Amino acid sequence: QSGAALESFSDVRPGQWYSQAIDWVCQRGLMKGVSDDRFAPGEGTTRGMLVTMLFRFEGAEAGATAKFSDVQDGQWYSDAVAWASSNGVVSGFAEGITDGSNAMGDITREQLAAVLYRYAKLKGVDVSAQGDLSGFADRGEVAAWAEEPLQWAVGCGLLNGNADGSLDPAGNATRAQVAAILTRFDEKVAK
Repeated sequence: QSGAALESFSDVRPGQWYSQAIDWVCQRGLMKGVSDDRFAPGEGTTRGMLVTMLFRFEGAEAGATAKFSDVQDGQWYSDAVAWASSNGVVSGFAEGITDGSNAMGDITREQLAAVLYRYAKLKGVDVSAQGDLSGFADRGEVAAWAEEPLQWAVGCGLLNGNADGSLDPAGNATRAQVAAILTRFDEKVAK
């Protein structure tokens, strides 16, 4: 049944650029609201949230052990981080899942691209698409380790620039952006 998220969440209205994507990810159980009636589309997406979404997308089962000191057993994201780390979807360093409570820190757009790039490789997807980053005003702000994943993400249409012509590589990926990107991933990459 379509439109469930639009009816459930007071902060998601029909016609907003992200409304259909939020409905899609909620219908598939990839994302949930932050409460029964609120999705919080403009809030950041944590690293733990992202790997949990991919864990659900993959239909993976618990079983691996996380190799990061900041991921303790029994957390809602523990199984997902263990799956992602044991399959090379997250490496730890680039995503910041290495100390303290960073698994709950917001993920940046370039970190998101890197995780999706590695997830696509895990799925056996061709990741040779090379988008041109030179047209983005902030192209010089892209970290060296993120350049190839961002070129891929732009090249296959997962990430688009902002209205101001920026890519915003170090900016936090909002929940609405992640919903839209996961929808595009399913349409353009996973099939």
